Amino acid sequence: MFGYRPDGKKVKDLDPISKIVPHIMSARHDSQIMSRYDVPCDHLDAFIHEQNAKGETYTYMHILIAATVRVMAMFPKINYFVMNGRIYEHNSIDISFVVKKSLNLEAEESLVKISCTGKETLPEIREKINAAIEEDARPDANNGTEQLAKLLTFTPNFVIKLLIGTIKFLDRHGMLPKAIIGLSPFHTSAFVTNLKSIKGPAIFHHLYDFGTTGLFIAMGKESPEPVVSGGSVDKGKLMPLNFTLDERFCDGLYWVTSLRALRALLINPHQLMSPHQGSI
Repeated sequence: MFGYRPDGKKVKDLDPISKIVPHIMSARHDSQIMSRYDVPCDHLDAFIHEQNAKGETYTYMHILIAATVRVMAMFPKINYFVMNGRIYEHNSIDISFVVKKSLNLEAEESLVKISCTGKETLPEIREKINAAIEEDARPDANNGTEQLAKLLTFTPNFVIKLLIGTIKFLDRHGMLPKAIIGLSPFHTSAFVTNLKSIKGPAIFHHLYDFGTTGLFIAMGKESPEPVVSGGSVDKGKLMPLNFTLDERFCDGLYWVTSLRALRALLINPHQLMSPHQGSI
């Protein structure tokens, strides 16, 4: 309340334009911008093959999430969020993603969130992701997000609407309990969706007005494409990455520079094997 939140600290010393923009564009759906970066797969595949030969298993999803965490540590402004006309910085770097129980149309989905400091290596991020997925897959798993959703939906529809409205009000004014924020996948630094795993194209996903997500990344199925290299055109493989961003808390140059850094890390994943030395 009064600018204080359990999941972030208010950013001070903003210029006048940065202070007024969240009031002009008060909702994320009114301030989202979209961009696409195609990532060459040759270096990713070579890295994954090299690690497999050492007995280490990595996926595109592991590398993408690790690169996202690293870039958020390198460029702290993309870990900002807007709430009730104020700009905040997340206290940690949190990444949410969907886990499909199995690849069939009737299978349930779960929303999972991992929390990072920004100093983690790729192996450490991989362990966080795998542990979260394995925990969610256990028959006796107690997914806090699902339990909260079941509790809310156990009541009649008008009560659900009242409860959700109350949660949104408390969230806007910094009074939502830290325990609920911790369970919510919508209170996160970035949301990642892996459509590549179901052989789907990358989509441009909207940003949620509920919660604190200011970045959505959709990874699509890679495909053979002509690639220009050394003045000649060769056959290559590109993976589409679609980004939806909240433009209110950093300018275009900052976003573009950070996305270029993300692409550079994906092209050279070896950089992620060492810890980041900066701070968030």
